[in-house]
Amino acid sequence: MTAVQVKKLVIAIGTAGHVSALLSHPRDARACFIVAHGAGAGMTHPFMEAIASGLAERAVATLRYQFPYMEKGSKRPDSPAVAHATVRAAVAEAAGLCPDLPLIAGGKSFGARMTSQAQANAPLPGVRGLAFLGFPLHPAGKPSIDRATHLLDVKIPMLFLQGTRDTLAELKLLEPVAKNLGKRATLHVVDGGDHSFHVLARSGRKDADAMREICDATAVWIDKIADGAHADSHHQ
Repeated sequence: MTAVQVKKLVIAIGTAGHVSALLSHPRDARACFIVAHGAGAGMTHPFMEAIASGLAERAVATLRYQFPYMEKGSKRPDSPAVAHATVRAAVAEAAGLCPDLPLIAGGKSFGARMTSQAQANAPLPGVRGLAFLGFPLHPAGKPSIDRATHLLDVKIPMLFLQGTRDTLAELKLLEPVAKNLGKRATLHVVDGGDHSFHVLARSGRKDADAMREICDATAVWIDKIADGAHADSHHQ
């Protein structure tokens, strides 16, 4: 087993106060993934725990953090301005804690969308790519690609991990979005997964199998980005 140091942190978010965070840092880390939670569950949700431990086994550090509303126990997500400020503060924290590691940002659902919006508004310093664990392309039952418009302003590589049963991102809509983003976008489809990557028993797969696939795909993609980052630093 990889030796992993888990550190509890507190991050200041300007006027929005402070939020908790967790840094999982394997000794052999090759990159750090700054990962935001979804709208309904915080950074210690079993899904977030599984991502952090799965990536640690694959030599990727993770910085998980709370949005202010989740920290306060509220069910109403923060305004985009507050969420974007939180993403930026978490990225700055990761840069300070892992100065030698290439940074990747992203998250689950709401966290993915807030991170991509922040990046589209103004590049996140030091971030080499964005990884989305279930991008919420549209509300359930209301297919649309309006939520993807800002992705055209993201100029760094993006990884979309999406389940075939995701009711918040119909593949027939997401596939053209990814194609339109060109080489910047990589779409990895998890067969049978819903928005939380839960798979049906009759599929012959278990949720743990889907999680393993997600962690493998994320780590392979991050390695490519990290290799590019190391190559860039040698050329400078």
